[in-house]
Amino acid sequence: MSSPLFQEIEAARNRLKGRAHLTPISTSRSLDQLAGTEVFCKCENLQRGGTFKFRGAFNAISKLTPAEKNAGVIAYSSGNHAQAVALVASLLGVQATLVMPRDSSPAKRAATVGYGGKVVPVDTEKITREEAARELQEKHGFVLIPPYDHLDVIAGQGTAALEMFGQVGSLDWLIVPCGGGGLLSGSAVAAKEMNPNCRVVGIEPELADDAVRSFRTKTLQTVKNPPTIADGTRTPSLGRHTFPLVLQYVDEMAAVSEQAIAEAVRFLFYRMKLVVEPSGALPIAALMSGAVRPQGRVGVILSGGNIDGEVMARLLRNEPEPSR
Repeated sequence: MSSPLFQEIEAARNRLKGRAHLTPISTSRSLDQLAGTEVFCKCENLQRGGTFKFRGAFNAISKLTPAEKNAGVIAYSSGNHAQAVALVASLLGVQATLVMPRDSSPAKRAATVGYGGKVVPVDTEKITREEAARELQEKHGFVLIPPYDHLDVIAGQGTAALEMFGQVGSLDWLIVPCGGGGLLSGSAVAAKEMNPNCRVVGIEPELADDAVRSFRTKTLQTVKNPPTIADGTRTPSLGRHTFPLVLQYVDEMAAVSEQAIAEAVRFLFYRMKLVVEPSGALPIAALMSGAVRPQGRVGVILSGGNIDGEVMARLLRNEPEPSR
């Protein structure tokens, strides 16, 4: 009998049909040689809105009642979830307010506004994005759509892995980026249902390794505004829902250096002709650096491609990142 969450992932897949892109699978002989095995990359950098986040946002917002949709939605995000919520809200005729850090990516902020979202910038040194969003929610009666710690969001994100198994067949390993754990936990549930022996691994930056520490100690660990270039992983911790799911369904967690992340972004651009943001390149960084050494058929989720031109140019020139 399938788990209730996997049944929700299947239901989310049906809701997303005709709405989300069926993102392609990309392979590379050079990558296979570096990894020492066969690697399949799920290109969520080519998803609507530029990341997998569209899946969870659409699943959650599409399930709201008419009254909830009429009230409008609010979300907090460094960028990708904000873009996804703004895009989905515009498609479904819902007003969206997005709380974003003042120093968030200009490209992500501009895209959020372009999708019709109302951006509220906050100084995250003074107030967290979540606190600011909850204040606005209480004041205006918005419906909160969290970036990862929400079962409808998790189910939507899990459709990426479910879809991948349908495209490439069974996988022995699945390697997934981890920020707040929505994509990782949803993907792990889907992968274990499709192949109980599939080894699921989550990857974080060394500078934002709260989930790695949480996984190893079995006690929730936190991090505050970590200075990693992988801005999609600057979440403070795993969530109330994602932490137990990661402990139950994920087999291994590993962390990679900033240098490894940059090298992965360059490899994806120059060798595979893919624009992938640093957060999305985490699994490739793990393969190239040897942080994980998988065997058999390996699936990788490239979670997003939203990166500022200036940041990409600096990475491609192999220049150091300015201090934050």
